[in-house]
Amino acid sequence: MKTRITALLIVLIVLNGWAQNYKPVGDRILTKWAQEVTPENVWQEYPRPQLTRENWINLNGLWEYALLEKNESQPKRYQGDILVPFCIESALSGVGKSMTPDERLWYKKEFELPGDWQTSRILLNFDAVDWSSSVWINGAYVGAHKGAYDRFTFDITDFLKGDGKEEIVVAVDDPISSGSQARGKQRLSQGGIWYTPVSGIWQTVWLEPVNKEASLTEVKITPDIDNNLVTVLPMLYEPLPKGYKVKVTVFDENQTVAEAEVEADKKVDIPINNPKLWSPDSPFLYELKLKLYNPDGKELDEVNSYFGMRKISLQMQLLNQVLCLNDEPLFHYGTLDQGWWPDGLHTPPSDEAMKYDIEMTKKMGFNMIRKHIKVENDRWFYHCDKLGIMVWQDMPSGMVVIPREDGRPVSVQSIRFSEEDINRRSEAAAQFEWELRRMIDLHYNVPSIVMWIPFNEGWGQYSTCRIVNGIENLDPTRLVNAASGWGIRPCGDIFDLHSYGEDIRVPPTSREKASVLGEMGGIGYPVEGHLWNPEMRNWGYQNYQSEKELLDAYKHKFEQLVEMKQSKGLSAAVYTQTTDVEGEVNGLMTYDRKVVKIPVETLTEMHSVLYEPNENGRGR
Repeated sequence: MKTRITALLIVLIVLNGWAQNYKPVGDRILTKWAQEVTPENVWQEYPRPQLTRENWINLNGLWEYALLEKNESQPKRYQGDILVPFCIESALSGVGKSMTPDERLWYKKEFELPGDWQTSRILLNFDAVDWSSSVWINGAYVGAHKGAYDRFTFDITDFLKGDGKEEIVVAVDDPISSGSQARGKQRLSQGGIWYTPVSGIWQTVWLEPVNKEASLTEVKITPDIDNNLVTVLPMLYEPLPKGYKVKVTVFDENQTVAEAEVEADKKVDIPINNPKLWSPDSPFLYELKLKLYNPDGKELDEVNSYFGMRKISLQMQLLNQVLCLNDEPLFHYGTLDQGWWPDGLHTPPSDEAMKYDIEMTKKMGFNMIRKHIKVENDRWFYHCDKLGIMVWQDMPSGMVVIPREDGRPVSVQSIRFSEEDINRRSEAAAQFEWELRRMIDLHYNVPSIVMWIPFNEGWGQYSTCRIVNGIENLDPTRLVNAASGWGIRPCGDIFDLHSYGEDIRVPPTSREKASVLGEMGGIGYPVEGHLWNPEMRNWGYQNYQSEKELLDAYKHKFEQLVEMKQSKGLSAAVYTQTTDVEGEVNGLMTYDRKVVKIPVETLTEMHSVLYEPNENGRGR
């Protein structure tokens, strides 16, 4: 007993030493949540709400790191500690170094597995790494992955020693803004609409044990409110002979709603009598339990999930199409949400901080968020599902290779390419489309996502209608906005205009598509003491110097929205933006989330008129 207590004290002393050695770096502004981050508590939440298991190990915390030239081999000695899952450029990483395209970022971590995991297949999950990753376990190469926004998994069972400490090494390359990969607003030279790059691990790393014989890897859930049923497709980790069955149970809290049994990798339709529909006003979620059995009737796996019964569609009203939720017209009004943080960049300091942004957006009277050229972690979507806020999901833009003098991007379509460039572009397009498909596949079940946006304006835009048709085949349950704020294409469901003037341009009405303002607003108001860099140009599309001027400008734009909705058939609008981001000061909140620039109650009351039925008979 005395030995165990001594060992525990040693562990606590070591952990306390780590905590004392760790601290955020730099002199930038921080959110209040940054002060609460430690190596022991960093991002401990289960990372995959749509497919949960009881047993798992979180590998977030302090890892060793080294930033070396690409031509150097795997380091024998590392340069220090980095706090995962924060990118190396961020304050919360504890490093705060800029990475260049000519460098390679190395990580190393030791871990131990519980004794009762020895008979299981062990899966190593990376929720997101920017951009190209290679992984070794105990010195043996396991595999590689390219893409900054999707989860990837390696079966590391055969690489484990199983008798003590195991070692994981990760190498990351990142072309940043010199490459053609999907990267959103990252650029080495920041300013204007371009932000600090994100390199390396930026979402949770974790382990889970599954049965060696068979396990579930995914479940595809499709609600159908027209026929009062939900279609469930449980998929195995790898194909197996027939005879593996999955029992599917639907719950309303603790009450069983429906049950069914289906062969693995086959879909089953499950009736839902008198379904409770998901909406921003009533974000009801059904719970789902799946149990996998082998041909002998032995239970091999159990996972939990959830879904919402809802339908997104278009409906003709008078002379134009309008957006509908559950067959009822509903105006979409939301914020353009970049998902950036002064302390963690792409990674919020905590789950609580991430949820705060969504809660504040909802409290302000918005019912939608346009997630702008970034894909968040799965828990962000879970909070949107639970809180009841619709999501327009952008595909992160890529293949933007040349900026104009004003800092805006130039589409690859406007550039003359050599034969070598064309080959590179073909490779980039194939990678872009693979990542686009991954984004849709991984988030297919998310009730709050109501629209996919493959292209923002002309950023890297190409083969638009072919890509839109591909999205519609992948996911016929949602709307597709072909190119937000750019040239009209004869495909997709949305006519989208961006308008940043003091007087908003009116999108034309359409008998084929819903007319929306995909971006508007952008009213800048810099708040002293809450600026990313007081010395840089802090800008908005219009700039004001007081809360009153800001509110007056906001009211002027909002009154135009109301008129457009009532008399011009406008279906939706996206206000730029949720928070300030680096040099952009057009947020409703400051970058550190410490100042709300317009009172929440004022916004809530103002916005409510958008969700009321129109006097002329148009929908809500």
